Amino acid sequence: MRRQNKILMKRACGVLLPISSLPGNYGIGGFSEEAYDFIDRLKKAGQSLWQILPLSPTGHGNSPYQSCSAFAGNMNYISLDELVKDGLLDKSELDDIDWGDDNERVDYEKIWLNREKILKKAFLKQKDLNIKTDIKKLSKETRNYCLYQALKEDNDNAAWYEWESGLKLAKERELKAAKIKLKDEIEFYEWIQIVFEKQWKKLKEYANDAGIQIIGDIPIYVALDSADVWLNPELFLFNEDKEPELVAGCPPDYFSPEGQLWGNPLYNWKVHKKTDFAWWKSRMEYALSLYDYVRVDHFRGFDEFYAIPAENKNALEGEWLKGPGIEIFNSLAAYFGKKHTVLPIIAEDLGLMTDSVIKLVKDSGFPGMKVLEFAYDSDDKNMYLPHNYIRNCVAYTGTHDNAPLQEWLGNLSEETRLFMIRYQGGEHTPEKDLHWDCIRTLLASIADTVIIPMQDYLGLGDNARINTPGTASGNWQWRLKSEDFDEGLIWHCNMLAGIYSRK
Repeated sequence: MRRQNKILMKRACGVLLPISSLPGNYGIGGFSEEAYDFIDRLKKAGQSLWQILPLSPTGHGNSPYQSCSAFAGNMNYISLDELVKDGLLDKSELDDIDWGDDNERVDYEKIWLNREKILKKAFLKQKDLNIKTDIKKLSKETRNYCLYQALKEDNDNAAWYEWESGLKLAKERELKAAKIKLKDEIEFYEWIQIVFEKQWKKLKEYANDAGIQIIGDIPIYVALDSADVWLNPELFLFNEDKEPELVAGCPPDYFSPEGQLWGNPLYNWKVHKKTDFAWWKSRMEYALSLYDYVRVDHFRGFDEFYAIPAENKNALEGEWLKGPGIEIFNSLAAYFGKKHTVLPIIAEDLGLMTDSVIKLVKDSGFPGMKVLEFAYDSDDKNMYLPHNYIRNCVAYTGTHDNAPLQEWLGNLSEETRLFMIRYQGGEHTPEKDLHWDCIRTLLASIADTVIIPMQDYLGLGDNARINTPGTASGNWQWRLKSEDFDEGLIWHCNMLAGIYSRK
């Protein structure tokens, strides 16, 4: 791949906040009035980027990185108030539902119990005569997901690998019969995707018109129980019984001393190469229809990936296998060349950085990531210290996987804290304001792009953590209170963006 010579992102700053963390009614953030209000506040705060997490449907554990489709949107984000305005729901129907009693936490059990039911009521009332035309506009992969969802419902929500043999193996005869039998159910899920895409693209257009661009996110892997795996088993390292031989994870690291067993099936890269990465082109095309920039999660997996025997109960034993390397990005660059002179990809290059990973990021030309919370635990050669940055990078105080700054600051050793304070010139900074020194240090850096999690601007602690890697529960729940992003914080963010030439 000819290295990208053009700069992907101008000097700017933005905020990291998942859609689910937005304020609003009905138990979870979504494409509601509060989302539009958040964009207005970002604009007033001098921000030009809003980074979110994957918009895909979530499964067990509610993780957006364990999705049942790489080509579908999450029904939980659909604005129910918009459906009321469209005459498809009555406000009283929504008010009668228990969505949870804590507006700062998502109660996923109650979302699970109520969201699909209320959407089905709206679907049954819809009188849009053009729905079949809209369905035809959905991608083949999205429509396959809708078939998969209908079949899951018909099979008591069992995973596809627990279905009867003909459906498990996606035999043509059984699929044809299922499409006839489940016609209405399939159309319901197709309608959900139509509504999702219309509402999201309307919100994104509003953001773009306000000068706010969206940084999206695609996980490198998909879940075992997903439409993608069910209908494309040849793309994964499966045995003859359509079962994974090896699964994904990572060895012990900063986040998890015992490693992480993700359990996702691994790609059969030989098959992907034979198709000239056709599935990845479709996946990236879908992502670019949703986002302005795409953060590719676990970028090092394209260089080498950690493979764990499927029968193992932990990630302590595994081996590194070779990924596709620059070849996949050569293929993507050629395919998208007419639309994008510079591929709008951000490489999540965190973790163990071998020489070959560093070379892959450099050869691709994609901006990598720098995380300040990793900067102070060694010496002045640490690549995450701002004086070691290059312009073509995206710098963060922390990501969705990190502790909020206040929690992190409270857990530092005295030696590390002293190094950090001296580095940032914060000898006279009150303890409660040390997070502002961290933020200013990043904004003053040479990094073209700086993204600050909303919790860090607010100075919140462990109660506002998005995700703790390696833990199965308690994640993806935190929500922003609307009144917290107030005029005082807006002024402060805008002032800093101006001082450091990021407006």
